Amino acid sequence: MVRAGLTVARLTDAAAVMADEAGLEKVTVSALARHFGVKDASLYSHVKNLRELRVRIALLGSAEMTERIAAAVAGRAGKDALVAFADAYRAYALAHPGRYAATQMQLAPEEVADSTGFRRSVELTYGMLRGYGLTEPDLTDAGRLLRSTFHGYIHLELSGGFGHSRPVQESWSRGLEALHVLLEQWPSSELSETNGE
Repeated sequence: MVRAGLTVARLTDAAAVMADEAGLEKVTVSALARHFGVKDASLYSHVKNLRELRVRIALLGSAEMTERIAAAVAGRAGKDALVAFADAYRAYALAHPGRYAATQMQLAPEEVADSTGFRRSVELTYGMLRGYGLTEPDLTDAGRLLRSTFHGYIHLELSGGFGHSRPVQESWSRGLEALHVLLEQWPSSELSETNGE
């Protein structure tokens, strides 16, 4: 392995590949140092600790995934935008499971302050949902529903949790159709408040 020329970017890229291949939990400073053929101490001049390394993987993954989603939904609205958004989200997570896992970490505001990826992902989600005529607080509620649905499905798919013979893709497509219908018929928040919910 090449010892010279270590940079934060090189370390982050290598850690991201390691996360995708072996799992995020396998990414350690020691493992990365072995990869580059250097001592652990050599890496600490570039990253403070393991937490920072994993946060950097999360920021990289968020930026990459958001870029793909943005390209997929460009010029689309309604069901077309929802399907494009969801398919791009899932495709990235399945292709880069370690980076995706990092994006699901709980991050402090200061850790994502300079991240355009996380901020843009929220903007893309809300923009797509506004196409269904939603406003706050429904935007947040619907965004949380979509994220939890996508994440749950992907988590089960990656872990081999779908044992039925029906193709997983067919269920995914039907699920998106159902989400589209739900978003078109989203209940009014004013009605929920009136009913005391």
